[in-house]
Amino acid sequence: MRKPRFYFSFHSPFSWMVSHRLERELPGWHDELECLPYFEPDEQTWETLDGRGIEMHYAAMSKAKHLYILQDTKRLSARFGLSMKWPVDVDPWWVLPHHAYLAARRLGRGKELYWALSQARWERGENICEVDVVRGIADAIGLDGAEVAKAPHDADLRAEGVEAIDKAYLDDVFGVPFFKIGPHRFWGLDRVDDFLSAYGRAREQEAAK
Repeated sequence: MRKPRFYFSFHSPFSWMVSHRLERELPGWHDELECLPYFEPDEQTWETLDGRGIEMHYAAMSKAKHLYILQDTKRLSARFGLSMKWPVDVDPWWVLPHHAYLAARRLGRGKELYWALSQARWERGENICEVDVVRGIADAIGLDGAEVAKAPHDADLRAEGVEAIDKAYLDDVFGVPFFKIGPHRFWGLDRVDDFLSAYGRAREQEAAK
């Protein structure tokens, strides 16, 4: 069975919340799932995407929707017993944390940096789009922070980031968190149970072969 795909973004509070659900219900999620970052490209990435004819099925959020999500995430985080601090984004560079994650994953430390970045952003309100912040977060978990923070300048990691967006394009991903298992797709925090049920059935069918 091909690994189910989990599209996430450090930009999304719902990805953070879903990760906590996965940790409880599927502790091996980071290895069992194909974890793919879904992020806002910078100019360099856009040029590569345009050259390959890759688009993003994503629409900019209105102010009204942003304010609703702000309220909704506070309600949901409280319901799940999570302590949340909403960060303030000023001209964020989302390529940085997502490529830093890819760099850590290359070293076998992806899940650790995933949690460190998620907690820094959503539990402490830190700006994880700043190089110094990412360097410090990586250093704190025993990685070479200076090297991890250079991830956007690594051509192979840039290519890996583009490949993740390409997969999202082909999978018709329009937001995160987003799961895909076989032909079935599940979007949003309220579809985690459906995804886990589908994954459980798939594993049972695989074991019965």
